[in-house]
Amino acid sequence: MDDLKLNRHISGQFNAELEHVRNQVMIMGGLVERQLEQSLVAMMESDIELANRIIEGDKKVNAMEVSIDEECTRIIAKRQPAASDLRLIMAILKTIADLERIGDSAERIATIALDKKLDPKSTMLVNVEGMGRQLLKMLHETLDAFARMDVEAAYQVHRKDREIDQSYEALLRQLMTHMMEDPRAIPHVLTVMWAARALERIGDRCQNISEYIIYFVKGKDIRHVDNKTLRQTVARS
Repeated sequence: MDDLKLNRHISGQFNAELEHVRNQVMIMGGLVERQLEQSLVAMMESDIELANRIIEGDKKVNAMEVSIDEECTRIIAKRQPAASDLRLIMAILKTIADLERIGDSAERIATIALDKKLDPKSTMLVNVEGMGRQLLKMLHETLDAFARMDVEAAYQVHRKDREIDQSYEALLRQLMTHMMEDPRAIPHVLTVMWAARALERIGDRCQNISEYIIYFVKGKDIRHVDNKTLRQTVARS
C-alpha cells in the first residue's frame, strides 16, 4: 500500500479495508482475463462445453462486481475518505464496472462456438482471434498497470486503443466483402461481426481503466483531452 502513495491512517483497519478491496479488484481482473482467453479457445476449437462454462462463469464476474461495489459503499459511509483515498475508491468503482463489461464481451465471443456452421479455420475467425490476442495482451497490461498504479504504463495502454480501432476497421472491411461475395453467409458473418465489435469494446474498456489510474495518481480527469495534454499530465511530477 505504501508504494501507491496512499495516506496512512491512525486506524490500521482502514488500511486493511483499502488493501482488501484493491486485491479483490485484481482477483476479478484475473478472472475476466481468463474468461477472455478461454473464449478465444472456445471460438477457434468450436468447443461448446467450454463456451457454456464461460457463459455460466460470467455470473461469478457479476457477483464480484456487486460484492466489491458494496464493500466500497461501506467504506465511504464508515470512513468518509478524502483526497487520494476517495480517488482510489472512485477508480475502483469505475474499474469494476468496466471489468464486468469485458466479461460480457468474453461471453459474446464464446457464443461463436455455438454456431456449428462457422469453420474455425476460416480467414474470418483467424483474423478475429488475432485481434483477440491483441486485446488479451492489452488487458493484461492494463491489470498490471492497475496493480502498480503506474501512470506511464497506463499511458501506453491508452495509446494502444488506436491500434485496436485500426484492426477492427480492417476486419469490418473484410467481413463486408465476404457478405457481398456470398450472401448466403450473411447470418454467420453477422455473428462474427458481433464478436469483433465485442472485442473492439474491450479496447475501449481498457482505455477507460488507464484513465482511472491516471486520475488516481495525478488527481486529474483526463477524459476527452488531446494527446499532448495527456502526455503532459502523465509526465508532470
